[in-house]
Amino acid sequence: MPKRLLGSFAALRLRWYHFLLAGALGVLLALVFVGVAVAWYSLSYRGTTYPGVAVAGVDLSGLTPDQAAQRLSQTLTFPTTGKVTLTAPGHTWTLPPIALGFALDPQASALAAYRYGREGSLAQRIAQRLVAWQRGVNLPPVAVFNEPLAYKAVQQLAATIERPTVEAEIRIQGTEVVATPGQVGVTVDVPAVVAQLREQLPALRDLQIPLPVTTHPPEILDPTPTAEHLRAILAGPLTIDFPQREEGDPGPWTIEPQTLAAYLLIARQRNEHGARFVVQINPQPLRSFLERLTPQLQREAVRPRFEFDEQNKQLKLIQHGVEGRELDIEASLEALVQAILAGQHQVALVVNRHPPNVADDATAEELGITELVGEHTTYFYGSSAERIHNIATAAGRFHGLLVAPGEVFSMVKALGDISLDNGYAEALIIYGDRTIKGVGGGVCQVSTTLFRTVFFAGYPIVERHPHAYRVLYYEQTASGWANPKWAGLDATVYVPLVDFKFKNDTPYWILMEVQVNAPHRFITWRLYSTSDGRTVEWHTTGLQNKTDPPDPKYIENPELKPGEIRQVDWAVEGAEVTVTRIVWRNGEVRYRDEFVTHYQPWRAVCEYGPGTEGMPPKNPDPKHPCRPDGGGR
Repeated sequence: MPKRLLGSFAALRLRWYHFLLAGALGVLLALVFVGVAVAWYSLSYRGTTYPGVAVAGVDLSGLTPDQAAQRLSQTLTFPTTGKVTLTAPGHTWTLPPIALGFALDPQASALAAYRYGREGSLAQRIAQRLVAWQRGVNLPPVAVFNEPLAYKAVQQLAATIERPTVEAEIRIQGTEVVATPGQVGVTVDVPAVVAQLREQLPALRDLQIPLPVTTHPPEILDPTPTAEHLRAILAGPLTIDFPQREEGDPGPWTIEPQTLAAYLLIARQRNEHGARFVVQINPQPLRSFLERLTPQLQREAVRPRFEFDEQNKQLKLIQHGVEGRELDIEASLEALVQAILAGQHQVALVVNRHPPNVADDATAEELGITELVGEHTTYFYGSSAERIHNIATAAGRFHGLLVAPGEVFSMVKALGDISLDNGYAEALIIYGDRTIKGVGGGVCQVSTTLFRTVFFAGYPIVERHPHAYRVLYYEQTASGWANPKWAGLDATVYVPLVDFKFKNDTPYWILMEVQVNAPHRFITWRLYSTSDGRTVEWHTTGLQNKTDPPDPKYIENPELKPGEIRQVDWAVEGAEVTVTRIVWRNGEVRYRDEFVTHYQPWRAVCEYGPGTEGMPPKNPDPKHPCRPDGGGR
């Protein structure tokens, strides 16, 4: 390398060293200057707030913490002079922040301002001082928020508008409808209000906060429609009748509002649209009412009655048929419920009607009635006027009756109730082991006549009961004398327990005609139908195993006068008899049946007045048991 070039390079390096040295010296001098400046700045504001530091806009430059706290106390009056307005529909409240638990801490705020630029690293401290000096720093005040106090204050305000949810009510007192409207509930979200206060009050600005109000409507608010519905139902009595009511029929019936009110129920009905009151009815009382009406309205269809004209083979109508009817409980219950719920005060029951199975204009040809197929006569010589009356009354219940093919005829059903109201008189009847006076004595003359007519006509006997002892009326002949061959061919009925029944086992109807000849003391029963060729063969064992009657019985009757004697039962010997019937048809035995009768021995019973001499007799006369001793024989 040339010497000149080497010399130039050495000179350049020397100048570079001088430049670096000068730079380092400059930096050192600058650092010394900064350090002196910082030290001077710190010493200048020892114990006071650095310039440019403010709290909430209040300049605290150069003030000691106590001076700063005093200035802040005098300047920052927002907790007492600020306004927080809380609103709700129809309500406005304005309170100072201090009343809502918000306050400022001047001492803590002043101390925070004093510490600005004095905490952290040296660089951080210098940077904070420069920022405050150049641009200024506005620190937030140190706030104190008492949440329990705020919660309590807001809750007190909310209490003036909050209310519970109240459901509407409706009830019936007697016949009065009492309705209470519901109430919409209101609640305030107090925690949400307190959260807004906590967040916004530190800005030291007046606030307006709407309270978050939530409404809670009841399921049913207005019960008025249901109340009016109930009042319409209870406005008057409910009148119940049935269509085509005839003279003598029961009804109409009335349910008073007081009673009707007890049947009503008020229920809440809920669906996707909400809830409402509905009026319902307890159907059980109405059902019980209808069930009580059923027997009153029940009426079986009654066939018309006819007489058969043997000469021209035609029927003569003697009594119109009667339409049957029955109460339709379910349909009537539905009609009652619907009428009541509709506020109606008149309702018709549902009555089903059905005609008899034989029309008034039926012909003998239609019914298969062409000839006399059975006839029998019994006699009742010596009967009292009351007994004859009862025979005629009972016989009238059967004259003109029809018996359908296949039908089992019940004498008890056709007779109905045997009572004074139905035209019967009191006469002697068998009751237990006595013959006493009772309503309907003589009816068994009718049942015995029917039994024998059916017996000899060859129809099946379904039910037959003999008398307890031999009744000589039923063994009488046209001459008036008793013929024992008729023993065992009697039948008794006792409504409703003891019945006589037979079956029409032919394809033809049977028409009954009953004739009572009171002056000549006989009753004749005729059966008209069409003969199927059956004939009857019968045999009787006659009276067997006879037993003597018990000794007479004597009863003192205070209703009789002294010396008056009355025989109320007559002695009859006991016996057994079996009657056999064979029914033939087309040369073959159709059926065979036996009627076994056990007659009890029957004692004579005599009644006498108190003090009657010679009664009871010590040696009764078997032929005249009611003669007193010394009365002659």
